[in-house]
Parts: sequence; C-alpha cells; structure tokens
Amino acid sequence: MWAIDFKGWFRTGDGVRCDPLTVSDAASRYLLCCRPVMAATGARVREQLERVFREYGLPGRMRSDNGTPFASTGVGGLSDLSVWWIRLGIVPERIEPGAPQQNGRHERMHRTLKEETATPPAASMAEQRARFELFQRTYNEERPHEALGGATPAERYAPSARALPERLPELEYPAGIQLRKADEGGKIRWKQARCRVGAALAGEVIGVEQIDEGVQRLWFGPVALGLLDERKGHSQTRRKGFSHWPPLQPPSGRLAHRPMAEEDQEEDAEV
Repeated sequence: MWAIDFKGWFRTGDGVRCDPLTVSDAASRYLLCCRPVMAATGARVREQLERVFREYGLPGRMRSDNGTPFASTGVGGLSDLSVWWIRLGIVPERIEPGAPQQNGRHERMHRTLKEETATPPAASMAEQRARFELFQRTYNEERPHEALGGATPAERYAPSARALPERLPELEYPAGIQLRKADEGGKIRWKQARCRVGAALAGEVIGVEQIDEGVQRLWFGPVALGLLDERKGHSQTRRKGFSHWPPLQPPSGRLAHRPMAEEDQEEDAEV
C-alpha cells in the first residue's frame, strides 16, 4: 500500500508556485516521489506516477484523501486518475474526510519535509527541486526510523513485482456478472433504459450484479458504485418520456474504505 498526497503549495522566493507531490510506501516509509508539479491536476500526477511505476512497479492499494485529482464527488468518488489506477489493478483507498491521522505516516513525513526544505522556501524553483531531491535521498538512505527498529527505509524497502504494463489490461469480473460499456456521456443501458455512472467512467466496462428482484449492484472492477433499483420511480420516469433510471443509490461506506489499523492512524516517531 502506497500513500499519495500534495504537501500544501507555497511560492519560492521568485514568486513561482510550488505544488510538491509525494508518494511513499506505507510498510517501509520509503519515499518514492518528492517532486514539484506544474499544476495539481490528474494529468500532471499521472505523468509523475508513470515514472514512479516504471521505476518501482505497481502497488496493490493507493491511499489518499478525498480531494481532487485523487477523488471526485461523482459516482463511487471516482476521478479520471483513480479509474486509471483501477485499470492497472490498484485499489483506491480513501481516508475519512477530515481525518488526516488515517494517513499518519505520510503526514509525519510531510512535517519533516516542510521543516527541512521549505522553511523558508528556496529562492528559485530549481533550487527548491534540488532541496527535494536531497531530502528524498537523505530520508530514504540515511535517516533511521524508530518505527523500523532503527533501520532506514532503504534497508526495509523492496520493489513491487508487478511492472507497469505497456497497455491497460481489461478488467475481469466474476461469472454471473453482466457487462455493460458506458457510452461517451458516462451512461450504461439496462433494460431499455439508461443509468448515469459518471464522465470518469465513459468508455469503461461496468459490471451489473443482480442481488434481488429488480435490484442490481453496479461495479467498476472491485469498486461498488451503488444500487440500481428498478422499483423506484421507473414508471414515473417513463410517463414523463425519459429513458433514465433514478440516480444510483450509493453503497454503504466510502470507496474501498476499510478501518485503518491503529498504527496507521498515529504519527510515527522518527530519530
């Protein structure tokens, strides 16, 4: 499991905005990425992650907050970036809103990063980037961690065995799940009607699982998008001449959320 976040933006001495993107391995605390990006967008994050995935392989899960570009307010909380993760076999894991302690290890690293590289900020972006590179090398290779028994992250880290594929693999669904492909408007067709699953899922294959008479659960890979209940409002929408089901009922719990282990919710001490 990796953690990803932006360390709040600031301006370097020459007035240039700096948005540091950080990625770390939860088990070893190894800092996989510490780079400024030109803008905190999904496209810019993807550029950096493609580089990181090629160097270190793919994680099983990616933990983030609920902000953009990692998540959205759409169906399933999915964004273009998290849809890409799922296609790569990476399960997005969201912390609860307003609960940064659920990403305590990463937040603790951010505090040290700010103290050592941006208090005060560098005079230029080039100098700031050099500070980040030095911090990443020192943090990984020279700084012992009490939580690691005095070892450095580099001594505990092992790269993933899963390489970044050249082409996105197709999602696999269990037997008995019916498949529907979302159109360019982010809708799927089901029994002569349409259901909006969101723009982030346009062109993607959605799984439809029947769980009761007239009730289906929609899936995108391992992520439950919500319930489609044909019994609620179908005849009403048809009388009005529309061919849309009512909005999806969201599933209980947040996207791919599981209770965090106690040690994940605490700030790790460092030596």
